[in-house]
Amino acid sequence: MALKITEECINCAACEPECPTNSISEGSEIFVIDANTCVECVGHFDEPQCKVVCPVDCIVPA
Repeated sequence: MALKITEECINCAACEPECPTNSISEGSEIFVIDANTCVECVGHFDEPQCKVVCPVDCIVPA
């Protein structure tokens, strides 16, 4: 259970501060999600907050 950010990422950084487990960080070209710590916001929110704020809908199941 984890998410990933696709190449459509525009590096807006909207997702990074929304992650309750600090699983999102700036990668070499686009933001990345650490699959080892991503819980898709289960136990924190009703839906993944990174997906809610992403303006280009580039966050998908890993």
